[in-house]
Amino acid sequence: MRATSRPTFVFVHGSSSNARAWSPLQNELALLGHCSHAVDLPGHGDRADGPAAYYRQPQDVAALAAAPSPLRGVTLQDNVRHVVNTLRRLAEWGPVVLVGNSLGGLTISAVANTAPELLDRVVYLSALCLSDPAMLTEPWDVVDDSLLDAVAARITVPDVRDPGVARLNWRSAHADPALFAELKAAIMADSTDHQFRLLLDSMDPDENHSVLEPAALVRADGWGRVQHTYVRLSADRSITPAVQDYMIRKADALTPHNPFDVHTLATSHVGYFSRPQLFAELLTGLV
Repeated sequence: MRATSRPTFVFVHGSSSNARAWSPLQNELALLGHCSHAVDLPGHGDRADGPAAYYRQPQDVAALAAAPSPLRGVTLQDNVRHVVNTLRRLAEWGPVVLVGNSLGGLTISAVANTAPELLDRVVYLSALCLSDPAMLTEPWDVVDDSLLDAVAARITVPDVRDPGVARLNWRSAHADPALFAELKAAIMADSTDHQFRLLLDSMDPDENHSVLEPAALVRADGWGRVQHTYVRLSADRSITPAVQDYMIRKADALTPHNPFDVHTLATSHVGYFSRPQLFAELLTGLV
């Protein structure tokens, strides 16, 4: 028997991130009387033995490139197993709402396909939602003026040995004011410089982009059974509003009987870190 009708919000982080990024939003939810849990996906945050060279100052870039990745061999299925195990434990206490940002959208989609019975709602905060196999292999029919790709290329560590792992040296921005400003504009333009420094220091260097695989595509017979909400972030310069709208349209075509419940917040890609009260009020309003 469920102990309460109030939902627990379960948060899944995006690329190069971890559970710590959700702390400001979790604090706001607690002030509104709601429980939450932020997961560290395998190879991230407290579940990772990250490269020590990333944290040392001054940095040894050659040592950073040579260090093995905690994401070696991690798959989308590993992410799904970890999140589903977490949901099974939490579902004993009441309804569960699964929330993801950015690349975390692929994991929450696969989780909803696998265990829709554990979820009362799944929420995308400017997160990837893929609904057509062509979205993995073909160019998208949308103009994408993202600022992130070009600036991310500038902090990519070359010659990383683990297949499928991208390593980004986020902390190098502390010593380069121009790079800092460009990253901030792409990711969290609505923050103070101090807030953005805190975010940079919380980020993991590694991400496994092999999670972009067919199992991440939403399915009408799994994900389509769950109420789903898309929170458009209209000031997002990483996953731009045009790309967000494209994903919403494609998913709605797959499940016209259960379209996205769409909301808009005028924030950056990681606005839940810089302006958490807005997100807390929206999330609690959904339930």
